[in-house]
Amino acid sequence: MATLQYPNFPRANVLVLASDAVQALLPSTLISQADALLEAHRLDDATDLAEQHWKRLQSTLNVDKHDLDELRYVNQRLGFQCFQETRFEDAGNRLYEGELDPRVLVSYYPELRGNLFGEDDTVDVMAGVAEHMPPEDSVDDIIRNYSPHLEPNTKEAPPAVELRNLLSMTARDMLESYLRKWRRKAAVEATTPQLQAVRMVIDTVLAKLHVNTEKLPELYALIDQPNAIVLSELETVLVESRHFNALCKLYQQRNDDAKLLETWSRLAGGEWTDPDIPDPLSLMLDLLNNKKDRALIQQWMPWLVKMDSDRALKLLLSTMSARRKAEDDRQLLHEIREASPEAGAQLLEHLVIQRRSSDPELHTQLATTYADQLLSCLADETTSKLWRAKASSYASGRSETPFFSYFASTTPDSEPKRARLKTVLFLQGSTLYVPEAIRTRLSPHAKLLKLELAILEGKLGNHRSALSILVHDMNDATSAEAYCTLGGEVVPAKTAQAIGERAGLQAWAALVTPLAAPGKQAKPGAAPMKKTKTVDDDVKKDLVMILLEVYMSGGEATADRTAQLLNSQAMNLDVVDVISMIPSEWPLRILSTFVTRSLRRTLHAHHEGQIVKAISQGQNLVVADQTWDVIREQGAIIEEPLEDDEDEDDTGEKLGLELGERVQGEPASFNEKVTLHAHAVGFQPDEDEDGGESVVDIDVAPENDEELTASDPGSETGSGT
Repeated sequence: MATLQYPNFPRANVLVLASDAVQALLPSTLISQADALLEAHRLDDATDLAEQHWKRLQSTLNVDKHDLDELRYVNQRLGFQCFQETRFEDAGNRLYEGELDPRVLVSYYPELRGNLFGEDDTVDVMAGVAEHMPPEDSVDDIIRNYSPHLEPNTKEAPPAVELRNLLSMTARDMLESYLRKWRRKAAVEATTPQLQAVRMVIDTVLAKLHVNTEKLPELYALIDQPNAIVLSELETVLVESRHFNALCKLYQQRNDDAKLLETWSRLAGGEWTDPDIPDPLSLMLDLLNNKKDRALIQQWMPWLVKMDSDRALKLLLSTMSARRKAEDDRQLLHEIREASPEAGAQLLEHLVIQRRSSDPELHTQLATTYADQLLSCLADETTSKLWRAKASSYASGRSETPFFSYFASTTPDSEPKRARLKTVLFLQGSTLYVPEAIRTRLSPHAKLLKLELAILEGKLGNHRSALSILVHDMNDATSAEAYCTLGGEVVPAKTAQAIGERAGLQAWAALVTPLAAPGKQAKPGAAPMKKTKTVDDDVKKDLVMILLEVYMSGGEATADRTAQLLNSQAMNLDVVDVISMIPSEWPLRILSTFVTRSLRRTLHAHHEGQIVKAISQGQNLVVADQTWDVIREQGAIIEEPLEDDEDEDDTGEKLGLELGERVQGEPASFNEKVTLHAHAVGFQPDEDEDGGESVVDIDVAPENDEELTASDPGSETGSGT
């Protein structure tokens, strides 16, 4: 791995010129003196020579580079000689003074070198030094060759083994000290590509030495400082030595989130342990929360929900984009469900209830999940008995409170109660799930889940079946009548809102609660998924008729309810249809109030129509009077009915009409424009026998205004322009 670098030749100050030659008087150089001492194995004298030469150079103001190179050469030769003879401490000092590239020394430690450099990598070394470098491949081989032969052999003899261990420790201590010095030196030098490569070797090998010698404070100090550690070389060593905290610090410095999370996950899962990392799961959640990397969060979410579903879902929901596609939601939901069904149910609930997903598939899945939760609750005998008792207690009496409100207010707080409230609100509020599938699941428990089945029947348009359940099975006439008013909804918006606020289920109640009208403040809770619902009057009438039939099918037991319905919904019922439906054996008192009010309302409508008609006629006369002046100013023509006289000459008639004359036997023409035109051309109309003109001046108002006002608007007198 060495490239030879030859030193400069010595310079002579005395030259002898001959006729055929030039001779020089060369002084004894530092290199020649050092080589002679080393050949004689006088290492201490060679050391003193190097020290004296260094002191001489320090006293010189201008040091020649050649002198420094000579000193470097001597120190390197001396260092490798000591290194060969296992005088490791002296070797380290001399090699450092000789500024030997650390990579050359590290090459003798293959277990520390790793893959930091290969056989093709080169380092500049002076030629004389390269020739005298130890030929062994490693420092262990040098130590082994130095070990004396003892019985039974060098490898197994206790003194030899102890000596080898001691020398190996000394060699590593020397390397550590050498690298520390070089690291301090490199820190103050300008960074170059070559120096950066040296720093990478120094920091990585130093970290390995600290790990092998269990010098954790030094290791953490090295990591915390700016360093050039090659992570791929050190991570295997840290894993094998189980120093995972140091490994995580390096990952954090390199922003290698993937490997950092992988390490923490193994610590959290128990595969690895490190007392310096007491809560790796929290570290993972904090990192993902700070990074806000949705791809990374989605990658780790299935694993996280297995460890801590609550915190994992909280993290996921806080970083989910509102513009995610439905396909992405379904894929993520599938992965979470495979890891944890409970977490999958929570995520599904969030997507539908909180984020208001409009994906029918997700709505159907959530409805199915709620149905399964109800069935799971009913599997508990205590819960099933309590719900059966509530239904029986409500049906045995007569209450104006809907069963849903009764159940919510009288049932003790528990998870089964909360699950049923959420189910009822969702089944009523959502319009995107498939009701048939849910009804099929709940039908085997129809006796305990009558309210839910009534809602599902209403969703399917089976109004008679839904009303029958409410009236006959549940004895909930209030909900039945609200069902007709709301066009097929069992749970009114006000009831849902009240229960939602009391039970902390505002988001579910918002599914049922319509949007606030324009100009009004929206109700608290999550935004509802539908706008204000308006029910057609015909639909109301049809539903009321169905409810009336359901009441009547109950016989006299529901007669009072029938009478109450007739009285409250009289406006939506036809008296003839109702009378034909009432059984003949029912008492007259049931219909008396209804018929009386219906006749009174009919008479009232008739009288109201007459008043409106009279007011309209009066308004028509007022408008006709107000428009009289306008019509007159526009040049109105008012003609009397024509008399039957076929003998009159047509030419004379036209002329008489044109000039405004009264022609014998023809109708009078009241044309103001004709008169004005006649005066304009100098025409003087003939006077009649009384001396008056034949054209009537319409500027003169009629003497009797009452006769004009009271004239029949339907008369044959017309007007035109």
